[in-house]
Amino acid sequence: PPPSASLSPGTSVPVSPRCWHRGVSRDPGARWTEPGCRSCTCRVRIPPIPCLSHGAIPTRAEPRVSRQEGRVLCDTVSCSVPCSHPLPAPAGGCCPTCTGCLHEGVARAEGDVFSPSNGNCSVCICLAGNVSCLSPECPPGSCPSPSPSNCCSCHPGKCSFRGRTYAHGARFSLDGDGCTTCVCQGGEVECSFAPCPVLDCPQHQWHLRPGQCCSSCRDTPAPTGCSLDDNGVEFPVGQLWSPGDPCELCICQADGSVSCRRTECLDTCPHPIRIPGQCCPDCSAGCTYMGRVFSNNETFPSELDPCLSCICLVR
Repeated sequence: PPPSASLSPGTSVPVSPRCWHRGVSRDPGARWTEPGCRSCTCRVRIPPIPCLSHGAIPTRAEPRVSRQEGRVLCDTVSCSVPCSHPLPAPAGGCCPTCTGCLHEGVARAEGDVFSPSNGNCSVCICLAGNVSCLSPECPPGSCPSPSPSNCCSCHPGKCSFRGRTYAHGARFSLDGDGCTTCVCQGGEVECSFAPCPVLDCPQHQWHLRPGQCCSSCRDTPAPTGCSLDDNGVEFPVGQLWSPGDPCELCICQADGSVSCRRTECLDTCPHPIRIPGQCCPDCSAGCTYMGRVFSNNETFPSELDPCLSCICLVR
């Protein structure tokens, strides 16, 4: 047990201040959030110590306990929302969030561009919880159109192009070749070229035939062999040859392409002899040892130990 201390009459025994709330002890000044989005604080009030009047004689009394009362104060969580269209509080949260926007009951992601449901041709964007909308600026003299596809012009203007006049929406071909299509839109002419497919032949084989808008590949005769670009050698279809590596064998295909395959060698002895110009090493001619070639059954001294004698055995 801790050592006891003698207390004079009237001495106060300090008690550590605490708050008890729903069976949980809280420190003074502690803040926490209760279910239902209520913010609580532990506050401690220290009562004043009574004083003796002048001339009074203290009587013998038991030591007083200085009780510092803890009190829990709770209030509804106050949320500061710095945006105009916040999203509802996420699960387990109390305050709305400005990461996204809630516009006309629809949740919008940050940076989302959309049009309002009233179809007034406005364009809106969600930025930092705020929704900003812009309406189109119509040129002077235009009027609102009942069609959502055209917000400004209710009387589309005609187009004058190369001395001719076209009505709004008219389509025509440039120079009558059918390769370029033009359209009159609100007094402006927009032309586009017919898309052409990607050709799988070299550019020097492209050919534009009369009456066509796009080039096509020239008809090439069927290949009779294979030509190698590096040395100009031509091989007939079905010809086999080695391009320089004795372990590689090539064949000329019927379509003029070259197909090559490598030969895999299997060593059947521990010291095979490699013959220049031959793909796989030879195990029947003898042995190689320390860069030297020895015939079958030939004996020779060891390069590592002069007291040892070696023999070449071909198996």
